[in-house]
This record gives sequence, structure tokens and C-alpha cells, in this order.
Amino acid sequence: MSILVDKNSRVVVQGFTGREGTFHATHMLEYNTNVVAGVTPGKGGIRHLDRPVFDTVAAAVKNESANVSVIFVPAAFAADAILEAASAGIKVIVCITEGIPTLDMVKVKHFLKTTGSRLIGPNCPGVITPEEAKVGIMPGKIHKKGRVGVVSRSGTLTYEAVQQISYLNLGQSTAVGIGGDPIIGSNFIDIIELFNQDNETDAIVMIGEIGGSAEEEAAFYIKSNVDKPVVSFISGQTAPPGRRMGHAGAIISGGKGTASEKIRILKENGILVVDTPAEIGVTVKRVLEERG
Repeated sequence: MSILVDKNSRVVVQGFTGREGTFHATHMLEYNTNVVAGVTPGKGGIRHLDRPVFDTVAAAVKNESANVSVIFVPAAFAADAILEAASAGIKVIVCITEGIPTLDMVKVKHFLKTTGSRLIGPNCPGVITPEEAKVGIMPGKIHKKGRVGVVSRSGTLTYEAVQQISYLNLGQSTAVGIGGDPIIGSNFIDIIELFNQDNETDAIVMIGEIGGSAEEEAAFYIKSNVDKPVVSFISGQTAPPGRRMGHAGAIISGGKGTASEKIRILKENGILVVDTPAEIGVTVKRVLEERG
């Protein structure tokens, strides 16, 4: 059992014939991801990267049984692309696009509650189940099949954690970048719940950052519901209050969302928190060895 994507996923690329869509779809195909089609309005009927192109996601679902979409659409149109995928019945929607207006995402989030679709992102690197499917922009070569689930708000720190875990020959069951915007489709709890249910995941790495309360909410959830070890790192520990650090969601406001507060709550709820990203891999290895 793999979470979100696997070798059986049938992926449609929205924004397929654009420069970014073409570039990353090429790498997904090289990773042997089952990309079955692309969508670019107005270009339906042509072939691109030896895959059929459709005008709509609904046509890709009807003709190619697509069940996962990945979105490389400019910010002004990305919310509509998410709504189109959900309306077509796509089960897992991965939105890479950054800069989507917050008001657009409020509407998307509300609509998704009426569907059976799960959104990852936006402003995220995507999802990879090593050696099965890469749906996003992460470098496939640093990933290794294994039993550690990774979930992160930060793309670059996802790669750092993954590379350490691979170097130590542990590998990942699935790695998920949930995105760092204020409003995202799936939060830490959503993904940690899946990892906790997954019989191919033995430990979980959760990488958070300043701003918001997602990490604190996840800490309370983990203490009450998760029976697997969780190792965490919180970035932005030196950020001054009121200063935005990288992601739109990574901002401390009103004294809330500080790294120190997040770390305190994580530790109080039994989560192992490392001081630097360099300690993630060795800590996971130690925890797994201690559990036998």
C-alpha cells in the first residue's frame, strides 16, 4: 500500500505543452511515472511527448482513465485548473503553481469539501513514491524506496531530509511537499493520518516552519492518534517577528507561530525535535534501531 500515488496512478499534466509542463513532464516520464495524457485548452487532438493532448481534464478522464493530475498553470488560472480537475473526478490533484491569490484558494478549498478529491499544494514540490511514481518537480535521483514517510512545508528541506535518509539506506515510503501558502489543500494531519495507516511506513519525518498553527495542531493529533515515531524540524528559528521568511505562510504575527512555541508543543507531545536539518537522518535511524 502506498499513499497518494503509486505505479498504478494514471497521471494527466495540466499545462502540458507549456515550457514548465513540458520540462517536468519529461522528467516524470523518465522516472517511469505513468503519465497518460496532457491538457492544454485549444490544443486538443495533438500529441506531445508521445502522449495525447486534450482540451479538458474531463476528456482525459474519459479517454485515458486519468485519476491523478499535476498542475503547471500560471497563477491567474491555477485555481480554475484545480476546480476543473476536481469537477472531472480526479482523486489526487497536485498543484505546483505558486502565487495563487489567497481569495482564489478560499473558494477552491470550499469547493473541494463537496468533492472526493484531495489537493496537494499549491506552491509545493509534489509527491513521490520512490521507484513507482514522481508527480511534481522533485529530483528523483535522491529518493530511495524505503519505509520512512516525509511530509514538509518546505521543498528544499524535503530534499535535504530525503537525501540524508537515502544516504543512510533507509529510504522513503512516500515524500509529500504540502506547500507553504496560508491556504493549502492538505495539511500535516491529513498526510500523517495516511502514513499512520500505511503498513509500508515505519517512521514519519515532519518538517515545519514558522507561521500559522499547523505544526501545533499536528502535535496534538500525533499524541492522541499516531503509534509510529515522528521526528520533526522547524525552520525559521532565527526569524524576527513580523518578517516573512520565504513562504507566504511563514510569518510570525501577534506573537503566534514562533519556532520556539512550535518546538515546545511538539516536544510536550512526545515528538522528537532536532535542532538542525543535518540531524534528521541520523535521528530517524536511531529511533528505528531503538524500536527494533
